[in-house]
Amino acid sequence: MIQHTVAFRLVHAADSPEEVEFLATARRTLTSIPGVRDFTVSRQVSAKSTLTFQFSMVFADAATYAAYDAHPAHQGFVAERWVPEVAEFAELDLVPLTD
Repeated sequence: MIQHTVAFRLVHAADSPEEVEFLATARRTLTSIPGVRDFTVSRQVSAKSTLTFQFSMVFADAATYAAYDAHPAHQGFVAERWVPEVAEFAELDLVPLTD
């Protein structure tokens, strides 16, 4: 299992129609890709970070994650929406530790 997370800050003003539309489009687009499980959008509430949102999703394995990453819907979203509308981000891909 891989948990893919990305925390980010948009170029749009907080609570603007552009922010709302970006988040809705991301949810609709990314959850349409086969293999995406447990997709969540979270809002940062701490003043300790400039990153204001987080996407989190789970993939069964590395092959499923690689297929998602290469999927045309993901590639299109990144090129057409993510790159021009995200000001800053940090990405983590996590696997559970075993004892």
